[in-house]
Amino acid sequence: MTVATKNKGVTITAIGSIPLIMTLGNSMLIPIFPAMKSALNLSQMQVSLTITVFSIAGAIFIPIVGYLSDRFSRKAVILPSLILYGLGGLLAGFGAALFSHSYVWILIGRTLQGLGAAGTAPVAMALTGDLFKGGEQSRVLGIFEASNGLGKVLSPILGSLLGLMVWYMVFFAFPVVCLIAVLLVWLFVKEKSNFQSPPPLGKYIRGLLGVFKHEGRWLFTTYLAGGTCLFTLFGILFFLSDVLEKSYDIDGVIKGLILAIPLLIMVTTSYITGTRIGKNLEKMKKIAVIGFVLMTISYGSLVFFEKLVPFLAVLGISSVGAGLVLPCVNSIITGAVKKERRGFVTSLYGSVRFLGVAAGPPVFSRLMEWSRTGMFTSLAVFTLLVGLLVLLLIRVKGKDGKENKNTPIRYNYL
Repeated sequence: MTVATKNKGVTITAIGSIPLIMTLGNSMLIPIFPAMKSALNLSQMQVSLTITVFSIAGAIFIPIVGYLSDRFSRKAVILPSLILYGLGGLLAGFGAALFSHSYVWILIGRTLQGLGAAGTAPVAMALTGDLFKGGEQSRVLGIFEASNGLGKVLSPILGSLLGLMVWYMVFFAFPVVCLIAVLLVWLFVKEKSNFQSPPPLGKYIRGLLGVFKHEGRWLFTTYLAGGTCLFTLFGILFFLSDVLEKSYDIDGVIKGLILAIPLLIMVTTSYITGTRIGKNLEKMKKIAVIGFVLMTISYGSLVFFEKLVPFLAVLGISSVGAGLVLPCVNSIITGAVKKERRGFVTSLYGSVRFLGVAAGPPVFSRLMEWSRTGMFTSLAVFTLLVGLLVLLLIRVKGKDGKENKNTPIRYNYL
């Protein structure tokens, strides 16, 4: 199933709205963390849990919705998920505004949002694989990742603006943007009402085990690569949000604009990378390795920079690196597995990304208490190791991505 040429623009816009909405779930809260911490008398770790519970709930539930999307249809999962996402925002907002134990209600609302988020971007990535093929698929996945990044760019700015009214106003923005995404997907994304002869659960699981048995080495490496990018990104944003207020006395919209700088760099790089990689597997691997080299250089160098402008300039190098890695990883994973199992495999990748986001703030909270130098040195070592795994464990044969008839994998990564 492919998209008619005249409908491609609106279809891409509708699909692109899904990761943008999901991204708002975490990034928009980062600028209001200090105000939330002060208003509710929370510790730094308690504040970080508002991101962690969202991401863990999503990570746990993602494989389930991935199977459901393979069994039935992508839209049948995406639309209810967006609605649940918006309702979770309403509960968190009203909980913060009306109830005495606000923090508990915020965590419950954030958990519901995480459950809803599980059926959004990961399933939308599988949907992209269904609707687009070859080099066009890589281009749309580049737009997909750029939309994800655009949400990250806009989020701190929107969060800062809404926080000027009252810090919990950000929660009420979620149902509004979710409604827009629901309408776009409902009206403009066309897919078959059901999938052809969906396999029973037992056969489906055996097929998945076969995929991971034969291709687990490279598949888990790509999962780790994507998760690492999200882990470092949200950890750094968490660190930067705290430092901007404590060390530089910067808050409000100016703070949101500064937080958006590294994200904007990543978005631009992701879009350009997605439009250039096509189906060339060797190029994807080389670009991903280069991305991790840049991240390692950036994090290792940040130890020596404390003034804001040089710090942001060096941090931008890591954003370029992440922008190189993510579109390549997305294309490898989405194009590697046949349609009937694509929803689960891309959703499991989404789980790893969510876990990366979940781990970022609490881990960085501890690292910030330990040592600034130790924090950046540890990051540099970690990204270097992941880059080496990508170099050594993802082996590509050929550039054309032709299907290997003897395996369930579309590309030959053995």
